[in-house]
Amino acid sequence: MITAGRDLYDDPRFFEGYRRLRDSGAGINDAIEIPAMSRMLPPVAGAAIVDLGCGAGALAHRLADAGAAHVLAVDSSQRMLALATPHPRVRYLHADLDELTLPAHSADLVVSSLALHYVADYPGLVRRVAHWLRPDGRFIFSIEHPICTAADPMTGWRKTGEGTVWPVDDYASEGPRTQSWIIEGVEKHHRRLATLIGGLLDAGLELTGIDEPVPGPAILQSHPHLAEHLRRPPLLLLGARRRKVDPVDGAE
Repeated sequence: MITAGRDLYDDPRFFEGYRRLRDSGAGINDAIEIPAMSRMLPPVAGAAIVDLGCGAGALAHRLADAGAAHVLAVDSSQRMLALATPHPRVRYLHADLDELTLPAHSADLVVSSLALHYVADYPGLVRRVAHWLRPDGRFIFSIEHPICTAADPMTGWRKTGEGTVWPVDDYASEGPRTQSWIIEGVEKHHRRLATLIGGLLDAGLELTGIDEPVPGPAILQSHPHLAEHLRRPPLLLLGARRRKVDPVDGAE
């Protein structure tokens, strides 16, 4: 059975396993992804923000607490949204990211944390994001690193001799991949780094940042099991900006 991203977090087997993983603190979210995302984010005071794939709303809350005027937090999972706690400047919306439409020039910042590898139409979504952004608006997102999603299926570390290796195979063949992660048959989408960056440029955005975060010494001291991520980057973060002057019509 294949479980697509839009349905994954509503699968009760996956949902309970994922919640246990997050509650345990054993994953890479708190230790690696959140600090890296925080470093790349611009000041958000007074900003109108869209959070794509918000889950239970942790990032949306952090942005609202940092002074955002309002945050539209979007997720396709009813189960995840049911976990979200209210915030006076956060509005939750149940919607599929592949189908989401928003008004033009309505956002100062669009963010996404570890969700876009579930999106089937990445170029289409990026074009829509560019349409939503105001001049000088930013788009910042994290995904699983293409090195991690390349092999088909995504088998993870493989034993070889006395050690292990991470297979980087089928890298140029883009498309859906299956993985055994909490449950069997989890579907994600593999894209080359050139495709991910090229999609931003093709949508008329300017690249403003790129990061491949790995755990630092302090994190490794408290979470030694994360040392395997020094051998290959688990995540990719990209930042982009809509130009102040539209290259098509020159409008501010």
